[in-house]
Amino acid sequence: MATQSSNFAALRDPGLRLIYGDAYGEYPEEYSKIFDVQSSQRAYEDALSMSGFGVVPVKAEGKSVSYDDPIQGPTRRQTHVTYGKGFIVTREMHEDDLYKKMNALPKALARSVRITIEQIASDILNNGFTTTLTADGLSLFNASHTLLGGGTFANRPTIAADLDMTSLEQAIIDVAAFVDERGLLVYAKGKQLIVPPALDWQSKRLIKSPNDPETANRSINPAAGALTPMTLHYLTDPDAWFVNTDVPNGLIFYWRRRPEFGFDNDSDSENAKCKTTLRFSAGADDPIAMYASPGA
Repeated sequence: MATQSSNFAALRDPGLRLIYGDAYGEYPEEYSKIFDVQSSQRAYEDALSMSGFGVVPVKAEGKSVSYDDPIQGPTRRQTHVTYGKGFIVTREMHEDDLYKKMNALPKALARSVRITIEQIASDILNNGFTTTLTADGLSLFNASHTLLGGGTFANRPTIAADLDMTSLEQAIIDVAAFVDERGLLVYAKGKQLIVPPALDWQSKRLIKSPNDPETANRSINPAAGALTPMTLHYLTDPDAWFVNTDVPNGLIFYWRRRPEFGFDNDSDSENAKCKTTLRFSAGADDPIAMYASPGA
C-alpha cells in the first residue's frame, strides 16, 4: 500500500505549528557489548560440544597407564533469518508534502532496523529461562544442564532471587564453582552484570559502592569493581538479571547480511519505493558462559 495524499492531508496544508512522533532519540548500540559478533558465509552455523579428559588416576607400580577418550557431544545449529520492510510514497504525496516529512521516512526505517536487531538479540536473554536452548536441549539458564562425562551443573540459583548483595555473592560463588564436561574446575569469573532499566540503580549501588550498600556499618563491599554494570534496555522482565562470564563461546550473533537499503521509482505509477533487508541470527552455545536469575 502506498502512502498517498489522502493519508496525510494535513501535510498539504500550511500553518501546522509542529509535527511530532516521527523522530526520537535512540540508545547507543547495546547488543554488540554482550554478544560475540561474527560474520557468516553459510545458511547456518553449527557448534559442537566436546569434552577433554577427567582427573588422572593413580598408576600402580608395574601396571599400564589407563587410557581415556574425549567425548563428542551434541551439535547446536544456528540458522540465519532474513528480515525486511519497505514503504511506498506516491509522486503526488511527495510533491505536496509542504513539510518534507516524506524525505525523513528512510531515516525512520533505519531506526526500525536498529531497534529490531536489539530486540531480537535481547530475546536470547528474555527467553533464556524457557525457549532459548543450548546444545543439551535445555533452556540457556537451567539448574540441570547435563555434562558429557556424567552429572549436571546449574547456571542459575536453586531458588530464584532478586538482585541484592546476597544473591550477587551467591552468583559469584556459583560461577567460581563451574566445571567442564568432565567435572574439572573451570577458571571462570563474572565479567558483566546485565540488568533491565528497573535495576540500573540497584546494580550500580552493588558494584560501585566502596562500602556494603545494604548495611549501616562501614564494612567493605567485596563486589566493588568485580563486575561491569550493563543496562540492557530491551530486557522485558523488570527483575531478571544476568552475569556474563569471561568464558568464551557464550552469546553469539552472526551477520549473514548486514542491512541493505534500496530505492526505486516505478515508471508506470511514478511511486517511490524504499526497502531494506538484513539477515542474521542470535543464539547461545556454552551455558557456563552465562549465569542468571529470573528474580523472585
